[in-house]
Amino acid sequence: MLSLKLPRLLSINQVPKVFRERDILFGYRHPWSSARDCIFSVFQMTNETVNIWTHLLPSGYFLWKLFVLLFAWDVWNDPFAWPFLTYMLTCCLYPLASSFAHTFSTMSCQARHICYFFDYGALSLYSLGSAIAYSAYVFPEEWVGSTFHQCYIFIAVLNTVLSTSLSCYSRFTEAERPKFTKVIRTVAFAYPYVFDSLPLFYRLYLCAARGCSEIVIPSHYRHVAFAFLTCFIYATHLPERLVPGLFDYIGHSHQLFHICAVMGTHFQMESLLIDMTDRRDWLLASSPIPSISQTVGPVVASLTISLLIIAAFSTTLYSVPKFSRREKHRD
Repeated sequence: MLSLKLPRLLSINQVPKVFRERDILFGYRHPWSSARDCIFSVFQMTNETVNIWTHLLPSGYFLWKLFVLLFAWDVWNDPFAWPFLTYMLTCCLYPLASSFAHTFSTMSCQARHICYFFDYGALSLYSLGSAIAYSAYVFPEEWVGSTFHQCYIFIAVLNTVLSTSLSCYSRFTEAERPKFTKVIRTVAFAYPYVFDSLPLFYRLYLCAARGCSEIVIPSHYRHVAFAFLTCFIYATHLPERLVPGLFDYIGHSHQLFHICAVMGTHFQMESLLIDMTDRRDWLLASSPIPSISQTVGPVVASLTISLLIIAAFSTTLYSVPKFSRREKHRD
């Protein structure tokens, strides 16, 4: 009978520093795995396996939701739905990019950095997708058509450039300055989220101050709660920092971070669907119908710029051999 011999797993002291995760002591894959070994590791219990599946399965779920909506709506004749479909595409992309990054990040030092460059770029693009949907469906009545509303998407595009640049740069400081890296990377993703959510936060504030009966508000609150929980878990490394080694395979912060992020996206999606349906008539009467240039255009521009940024940082990895050698031989 054909038997499959899975690669041996390593401890934290057996892999270079660039591959190590804080307070995760065991379950590491070989730092120079083949593509075949990386694919097989998806079905082997390592300290990355749950990271892979907690984003691979949701990407399939979001893709299924997208196809259901495409068949249910007359998309080509309903420009009002284009911002939501653009947002849905970014929802499918970011968990898929994360899953691939976790799968193939142990092929080499350079491959690890490049895998996460694409992961960060996809997250930045998701932030822009959220901004496009918020601009179309979530803005409070007082801000619709305002100067801020008119500049909102343009600033969101700039934020994706900043986010991708900062997060990719943080890969170069990770070994020498881990605390600084954590701050930079957290800011790189927290700031675009806060900016994107300013219309939502103001709307929630008005609802609390004046009292309102919108059925979407509880769903918005659930999304915000999971978003802040995602940031908290990512920044604190709980629970593994309390008992290093206990949560190496199941239950460490990155897995919880993935789950909370996906749950936040789910509630965000549900909230946007409700707002798009309930506010449709008022929004169509109060603001211009979204065009392709206002929906797909910013995403294409941001995707192009992000790919150029990733290419520049990737070229740097290979043009500075001492960087890769230092990481490869570091104990």
